[in-house]
Amino acid sequence: MRDFDKLIADLKRERDELRVQLELGSMELRDELKEEWDEFQEDFRKFSAKAELEELREDVAEELKELADDLKRGFAKIRDALKD
Repeated sequence: MRDFDKLIADLKRERDELRVQLELGSMELRDELKEEWDEFQEDFRKFSAKAELEELREDVAEELKELADDLKRGFAKIRDALKD
């Protein structure tokens, strides 16, 4: 499992545990924490989106490296053919 995947899974688990605790808590406590919870949810959404983008970026970077290696091999093959 990638570091981001584990981090996101851990954060989701903690978020879910807190959600259950909030639901079980008193109405007064829920009212006090509602605004903070909503802000947290938005921050978590942003974090998750950025983490997914980072993971995609890493995947794309790896694919680009592989393509560059293929191009280099192709160039070398052409260069070698021109030498003959």
